Amino acid sequence: MHKRVKKAVFPAGGLGTRFLPATKASPKEMLPIVDKPMIQYAIEEAITCNIEEFIIITGKYKRAIEDHFDSAYELEENLKKTDKKKLLEEITRLNHINFAYIRQKAALGLGHAILCARPFVDDEPFAVLLSDDVIEPEETLLLDMVGLYEKLGCSILALEEVPVTEIHKYGVIGGIASEDGIYKINDLIEKPTKEKAPSNLAIIGRYILTPEIFGILEKLTPGRGGEIQLTDALRELLKKQSIYGYIFKGKRYDAGDKFGYLKATINFALKNPEVSEPFTQYLQDIAQMLKNKRHNEDRKSVNYSIPLKDNII
Repeated sequence: MHKRVKKAVFPAGGLGTRFLPATKASPKEMLPIVDKPMIQYAIEEAITCNIEEFIIITGKYKRAIEDHFDSAYELEENLKKTDKKKLLEEITRLNHINFAYIRQKAALGLGHAILCARPFVDDEPFAVLLSDDVIEPEETLLLDMVGLYEKLGCSILALEEVPVTEIHKYGVIGGIASEDGIYKINDLIEKPTKEKAPSNLAIIGRYILTPEIFGILEKLTPGRGGEIQLTDALRELLKKQSIYGYIFKGKRYDAGDKFGYLKATINFALKNPEVSEPFTQYLQDIAQMLKNKRHNEDRKSVNYSIPLKDNII
């Protein structure tokens, strides 16, 4: 009988350079998508999988994450007095959860961030959620992965088919399809060129890992970018244990990228009952404005000159 997955690790110690200057002194993970920071979406996703222990790997200037998930007595009392019950319920519904915070003293990569969680995880399987990989709340990706772990008893990686032109941005797997949407992995490469990529199946930010990964990470030498790469550690783990991949076919947003973040914000806003109607109208107005602008530009570019006929005296 496998141990149940009841712990989740949320790496949040990175520098967030793609969102500078906004992230100079504020955590990238606290950037809001509509009215909720992106890390909260990941926390709520883990809650639906009956995760009981939440371990957040933080770094310098990340104190806002701890404050966000702490109780806010003064604010809560104010909301009570002003009878703002809906808002009060929203900011207190995670108050019952206990978080452990571990400081990653240097941004040495995802593998190093996970290694920092070892004292709290100990010898249990655990989930890893990268909060800037935003998954639609109605999706069941992590829940499906937990179920697959309970069946197979080994590490499970979330995979997504990506265009060959994007393959260099991801860890990529080689493997054999064991059943629909499930691959038995036989190779992993961190950010390969398209010529060296074993497939177009990229690892995305959801993992179920066995505790044996810690011993490998501890001894691993820095890889690409001088960082401790999780993909390199998984490649070593593959020599000792089976690893399976689960293909995600739902909607994911790379909110660690400006364009992906904007797409997530727009799509979540369109589903938010408070703003969806006026926001939809606003987007329609913008679309019409752009259509009119293109039409006017096309009219200006038309050549109205009349060619001279040959042999006219």
